[in-house]
Amino acid sequence: MTDAPLIAILEDEPDIRRIMSDTLEAAGFRTMGFARATEFEAALRRITPDACLVDLGLPDRDGLALVHRLATESGAAIIIVSGRTQVQDRITGLELGADDYIIKPFEPGELVARLRARLRRPQTARPGQRSRAAFAGWRADFDRYLLAAPDGSETPLSHAEAEVLRMFLDNPRRLISRGQMLETLGGAGGESFDRAMDVRISRLRGKLGEDPKNPQLIKTIYGAGYIFLAEVDWS
Repeated sequence: MTDAPLIAILEDEPDIRRIMSDTLEAAGFRTMGFARATEFEAALRRITPDACLVDLGLPDRDGLALVHRLATESGAAIIIVSGRTQVQDRITGLELGADDYIIKPFEPGELVARLRARLRRPQTARPGQRSRAAFAGWRADFDRYLLAAPDGSETPLSHAEAEVLRMFLDNPRRLISRGQMLETLGGAGGESFDRAMDVRISRLRGKLGEDPKNPQLIKTIYGAGYIFLAEVDWS
């Protein structure tokens, strides 16, 4: 179990937190539960979770602000688990860096499946796998989750952004369909997956300084998918 992924659960309702912990541990994960954001942030000095399940209604911190911090400062996968059902809440969560959004009440099996899909991570760097790439004057470091601009300035990448960027860099100058994205990145599929991809690609374009009306690196082929147009040099 010491090699099992560690999942941080940020949920202030003890019964829900216990259900999530019991479900995930039965599926082979390790878990640590927190009722408050301050407890979790203190624990980050000594633990490195593989994924964080975040309730937006935390008693001491805005859950969306915490999601944004985790997305910019950690390499953990981030899944929001919330009773907020409005589409705008889901869009905002994804825009701030969440990898997925699960609405309460949820089926325990769905929680496990969605978490496993996010932790497959075949496109982020593993031991022995290439972890640095250069393209069009930019450099991506997947060990450090950093994107370096041609002028040398560095911008952090969220887990979700790193997944999408690595997918493009592994397949330059090739059409990548929505179906191929789903197969590579995992997820529940359907409209929610499509929306999540649109948000992540939009965020990535922003970090690459792309003109949203005329992007030069990540081109949309309407009705077909996307193409990454730069040459890529891996090291």
